[in-house]
Amino acid sequence: MIQGHGGNKQRLADRLGCPVHEIIDMSSNLNPLGPPDRIHGLIKEKISAIHSLPEPDAAAMAKGFADFHGIDPQTVIPGNGTTFFIYTLPVALGAKQVMILGPTYSDYRDACTMYGIAYSHQISTAENGFAPDMEKVYAQAGQSDLVFICNPNNPTGALIPKPDLEALIRSHPDTCFVMDESYLPFVDDAEERSFVEADFPNLVTLSSMSKIFRIPGLRTGFLSGAKGIIDKVMAYYQPWSVNSLAQEVIRDIFDHPDEILPFYRKTREFIRTEKQRFVSSLDGVQGIRLFDAPTYFILAELDSIPAPVFCDRVGQDRVLIRDCTNFHGLSDRFVRFSLKSRDINDTLAHSIKRALSGEATHG
Repeated sequence: MIQGHGGNKQRLADRLGCPVHEIIDMSSNLNPLGPPDRIHGLIKEKISAIHSLPEPDAAAMAKGFADFHGIDPQTVIPGNGTTFFIYTLPVALGAKQVMILGPTYSDYRDACTMYGIAYSHQISTAENGFAPDMEKVYAQAGQSDLVFICNPNNPTGALIPKPDLEALIRSHPDTCFVMDESYLPFVDDAEERSFVEADFPNLVTLSSMSKIFRIPGLRTGFLSGAKGIIDKVMAYYQPWSVNSLAQEVIRDIFDHPDEILPFYRKTREFIRTEKQRFVSSLDGVQGIRLFDAPTYFILAELDSIPAPVFCDRVGQDRVLIRDCTNFHGLSDRFVRFSLKSRDINDTLAHSIKRALSGEATHG
């Protein structure tokens, strides 16, 4: 566990001999606009909540999520981040053979390994822009009782159209599908693409609060889906799984539903504009290929420089990006970076150009 995760700001700072706050972290996939304005003030206001036990089942937090999406609160489970559910689902559902659409987030694999559950990957390739081969997915899903799909996917950014996924789910009624929508709120028309409100007996959806609201340290997320699956997961649910402060923040977010969609739209517009600028700034630059995707993070393939060397060169500018060597299905020619403010994105673009040319950078 944890070996498959990303960069370490402290390690880079120690290597460069600089304070950790000087490191620009573009390795983590978080909202470049930061959390909504009200959240920091709310945390200060509600800090005394840590002196008391939280609701054991975080029911009020779950109701807020359910009300916002117009679904039954009994079909929602709040948790300590979506990773909490990723590690619970294989054992709770008694999975014997798991399929993982990759290359993707390592915790799907690690969750299976933890419980000794057999798993296999269905790997998409760079030649097809990392779009899954649905014929192969169909065939392998029929041999699996649990399937993990990250949509849009991390780290490739690939987004499978909803009709394709609906057909896949319907055609395999004996297979449970886990739709991880952690990055979907950043995508245009996300509300139409989401499965949170879908009614399939063999589907659960994971919704992260960490990425879109930029509060990963509060560890909050939701599982929603069919009542039969909910009951099985609840048999493994631990009381007080969501801390008091996290419950206060998430309840407040959903107490102001009129602010959520405008925040989403503002984020999407910013990403759309800044991504176009960033990609244009690297037009014609030799030695790197950026994969087109609707996400705010970008997967890139290097022609000749190994990812560790490239990351080291970019790191000399105190910019941390993600070496994707340890993603199953990728090689040491892939890196990923998440966009931030315009100035920081420009810094990364200049650093990439220097790294590819081999030009010395400052320490």
